[in-house]
Amino acid sequence: MTEPGRESEDEVRRLLEALCSLRTPEEARALLADLCTPREVEDLSQRLEVARLLSAGTSYVDVSHATGASSTTVSRVSKCLNGEAGGYRMVLARLGE
Repeated sequence: MTEPGRESEDEVRRLLEALCSLRTPEEARALLADLCTPREVEDLSQRLEVARLLSAGTSYVDVSHATGASSTTVSRVSKCLNGEAGGYRMVLARLGE
């Protein structure tokens, strides 16, 4: 019998390895199309754009107007952008943003 939560950890690890295996934007698009609904992909794209704009110094209000994101979403993305994990910062730096 597996430990509680262990199966979930294994599944998350498998997903992370799958993401790391992607080589092109087309491959990433194909996987996202299989994993997510079109709305979920739009939401993820919107959050990255919010992070990009916030990182560039755009105000919360202007970010919300430009992206259509709610003030709650802008605030959450800002918290993550400035948080410990650093995922947004890392990706934006790699994209040259």
